[in-house]
Amino acid sequence: MANPDTYRSCLRRLANTTNIASRAHNSHATIQRWAFYAPAPLYLDFLAPSWQTAPAQLATPRIATIPTRSPPIQRRFLSSTPRRAATAIQNPRKDDDGNLITLIITPRAAHRLQTISEKDNNPDLALRVAVESGGCHGFQYLMSLVNMADVDPAEDTVFENEEVARPGSSGGGNYKAKVVMDEPSLELLKGSSIDYTMELIGSQFKVTGIPGATSSCGCGTSFDIAA
Repeated sequence: MANPDTYRSCLRRLANTTNIASRAHNSHATIQRWAFYAPAPLYLDFLAPSWQTAPAQLATPRIATIPTRSPPIQRRFLSSTPRRAATAIQNPRKDDDGNLITLIITPRAAHRLQTISEKDNNPDLALRVAVESGGCHGFQYLMSLVNMADVDPAEDTVFENEEVARPGSSGGGNYKAKVVMDEPSLELLKGSSIDYTMELIGSQFKVTGIPGATSSCGCGTSFDIAA
């Protein structure tokens, strides 16, 4: 049988071993609890290397585009654009400076006169423009369709377009637009244009661009001349 001293010595060693294991277990549990409650470390991404922070950029393939040509812009020229002045085929007159007095017949007016001439089967058709006193601005012009046989060879001046407005038309295509004016009317309307307008209120022949006119009314037939 072991003596008492040996027995007591074994008990002390066993107690010391148990204390060491208990302290080690408590220390490990403390470390685990500190790790659980410890705040997350601050991560400064701008200090990290670029190969860690920036994800790899995959190059996107570029699709080559073939340039396409847009169709050319087609410009439409208005038929009312004035052409060169009509020719005075009867009684050409001159102004105070000795220059020939001119008048313009727009393509739109020439087309309309040719249409009326072909419809009436009248190749001698002409448009007479006469100015008289009256209207809301001192003067007004009146228009009427006449025949060349009614033109006064001594008093009237006849202007004719050099070209046919609509060649090869069903009516023969030989008609040239003609405008007739007496001398007083031509003095007031010299250098102007004879046009044909199509508006909501109606279609009509009209005098535009009167060089000496200072004002006109809304109807367009009355105007005033500078003194």
